[in-house]
Amino acid sequence: MIDSNLVSGHGGRIDAMARAFPGAPLPWIDLSTGINPCPYPLPSISSDAWERLPGEAARALCESTMAKSFGCHPSFCRAVAGTEVVIRQLPSILRAQSVAVRARSYADHAESWRLAGAKVVTHSDPLALAGEADVVVIVNPNNPDGHRWPVEAIEAARAELARRGGWLIVDEAYADLDPMLSAAPFAGRPGLIILRSFGKFFGLAGVRLGAVLAAQKILCSIEDRLGGWDVSGPALEIGAAAYADHEWQAATRENLAQRTLEMRALIASSALDDIGGTDLFRFARAPDANVLWRQVAEQGIAVRRFVGDSHHLRIGLPADTIAISRLARGLNP
Repeated sequence: MIDSNLVSGHGGRIDAMARAFPGAPLPWIDLSTGINPCPYPLPSISSDAWERLPGEAARALCESTMAKSFGCHPSFCRAVAGTEVVIRQLPSILRAQSVAVRARSYADHAESWRLAGAKVVTHSDPLALAGEADVVVIVNPNNPDGHRWPVEAIEAARAELARRGGWLIVDEAYADLDPMLSAAPFAGRPGLIILRSFGKFFGLAGVRLGAVLAAQKILCSIEDRLGGWDVSGPALEIGAAAYADHEWQAATRENLAQRTLEMRALIASSALDDIGGTDLFRFARAPDANVLWRQVAEQGIAVRRFVGDSHHLRIGLPADTIAISRLARGLNP
């Protein structure tokens, strides 16, 4: 029997996949998450980062480097140990009664608000509910279909929500792929909270680093809940180095765009229709996603399927030609 966790929830459950498909070739290839398979090269980390609690200077350097890369003022940027913890805290900070989210998007947003007792409304375009909901949440670009909102529409919705005392939460987990999509230059304006992830674009999810961009009142509320040492010293040093490396970032965007072209060509040659995504994952329609998911798993590859949905898969970007070849065998047995 297949573990139900392999159908719903997050990707990345390679241990469970290996148990479910013991005859699959090794090593397993994890394409169930949208994480860069060619990570940022780890810099040399000082002994102080390991041996001491992170100091104010290390945090300030990381946050100022982040802010410069995002295009916002450092006073509106706070580093956090991944955005997941902030997503779980925002309902207790904002205390909203009604929340609008996209009908298909990153599920943790809706789940966090439901657990807090808020009424969650799904809509194909949550920004259209800026005149009604207390909080509107978008993921830009959206996960899993890659839908994009222009910054002009985001700013208009923010202004409407702020006028009513509401909030717009913009999860920019994949905005490093296309910085022109980012609302970061508006950080600090009333009613706006932006979440940025480090691990996806830089391929270092285990570092557990992210950022919140918002007015000081929100950042202080987050610090009150998380404390001053929530981000490790090594994470702060790695983040400062990576966000300062604009040459690597530019080259990586070009590389990922080229790899995505290859990925889309592979999808076009299979029984799938590419219907969206980003340069770190593709969202595809299949006649029978469950059968295809199993075929791919039998090749030792994990891709993402969705509970109650037998027609869609999300496939992460393969790291190399070996991974591409194994994926091709899974998609075209």
